[in-house]
Amino acid sequence: MLKRLIVGLAGMCLVAVAQDTIVRFRTNLGDIDVRMMPAAAPLSVANFLGYVRRGDYNNTIFHRSVSNFVIQGGGFNTSRSPIPVGSSVRLEYREANVRGTIAMARSTSINSAANEWYFNTVDNTRSLGPQNGGGYTVFGRIVNAAGLSVMDRIAAVPIFNFGSPFDTLPLQNYRTGTQPTTANYVVVTSVAVLEASSLVPTVNEGGAVTVTGFGGFPTAAPGSWIEIYGTNLATTTREWAGGDFIDGAAPTSLDEVSVTVGGQRAFVRFVSPGQLNVQVPATVPTGGPQPIVVTTRGQSGPAMMLDLQRLAPGLFAPPAARQGPAQFVVPVRPSTGQLIATAVGFPLVEAIPGETLLFFGVGFGRVDSTVPIAGQVVTGAPRLIAPVTFKIDDVNAEVTFAGLVAGSLGLYQFNVVIPRSLRRGDVRVEVEVDGIPLRQETLWLPVTTAPAQ
Repeated sequence: MLKRLIVGLAGMCLVAVAQDTIVRFRTNLGDIDVRMMPAAAPLSVANFLGYVRRGDYNNTIFHRSVSNFVIQGGGFNTSRSPIPVGSSVRLEYREANVRGTIAMARSTSINSAANEWYFNTVDNTRSLGPQNGGGYTVFGRIVNAAGLSVMDRIAAVPIFNFGSPFDTLPLQNYRTGTQPTTANYVVVTSVAVLEASSLVPTVNEGGAVTVTGFGGFPTAAPGSWIEIYGTNLATTTREWAGGDFIDGAAPTSLDEVSVTVGGQRAFVRFVSPGQLNVQVPATVPTGGPQPIVVTTRGQSGPAMMLDLQRLAPGLFAPPAARQGPAQFVVPVRPSTGQLIATAVGFPLVEAIPGETLLFFGVGFGRVDSTVPIAGQVVTGAPRLIAPVTFKIDDVNAEVTFAGLVAGSLGLYQFNVVIPRSLRRGDVRVEVEVDGIPLRQETLWLPVTTAPAQ
């Protein structure tokens, strides 16, 4: 139970999201890929996809462009004639109108949205929020920087007044006083749902870090847990399960998603369209950047580099345990399972001088066991080979055990006796493994004055 608690709090288990559907707007100024948000706006998504499947948005125009606000389409074809309009859908305001989202256009009647939509070119949270007549339904979000660039390119096209609803009509290469032609309009040539096989997984620049609960820094070591952020990384959302293991060996693929680090297959714990959690192989080359490549349903994305070192130590210190500028480490009291925490959502529990606490970490290196530090469920109590030192408030603390946690993968445990001489208050925790300090910022521990018996 203790291990499940620590791993869960570290952020290795993530919240599932709705089924992934991506729609591509193909325009004469470039493509915009949009991820639908059925969990937030199920009726609006279904309504929009109905127009898409009928082809109603093909060869339509952006007929409205307001600087530092929105670009709007879905209403008129290249002859400026209305497209077929179906039934209206009720308001589903749940998500804010932030930059890069797509939302349903409507009249002043709150449930009048039908076919027209708009992209928010800036953060319109306040101007289009619930205080403005109930708000406007956001039902999708642009998935990448390339799409945002196309949106901005459209927003930069000069506008001309041809009377409502074309009083802010964007036109390219237009000569005033003439009738616009198709070549002048910003045309949506097609809108279509992308097949999963056409989606190329792309890792964000700097989008691979040691797991957030252990520091989230841009360096890893063999056996480290890392988070990978990007787009089109998977078509499902799930964590590994017991059936994915074979004789204690962790999977290197989940739902047709695999990852290589330095050319070696990583162990895949969690997949989702925007984030993967994987364990770095034990034998990966170290000493500098190594390529990370994500493959989804046979499509391999471009490589992203991650700094890999022999050791990249980090202790369990989740973002919830930050108080102002101070980041607190979160050990466990083994007798009760309590978290020693100054953390959001947890009661304050302070360390007691003289007691033994369990600290948890990743990236601490090799152990004295034939069980590899990656990809295999740990058995026994393998000890760390490299020496580890803990200093608490500049006082050397005794470490009675340093090694891997039985039943885990890549999770290290340190049994540390809290020095009896500590003052009450928040004290610094400094850790080194083989002379290499933690990759994290300064960590703090809350201490009380009552000594352990």
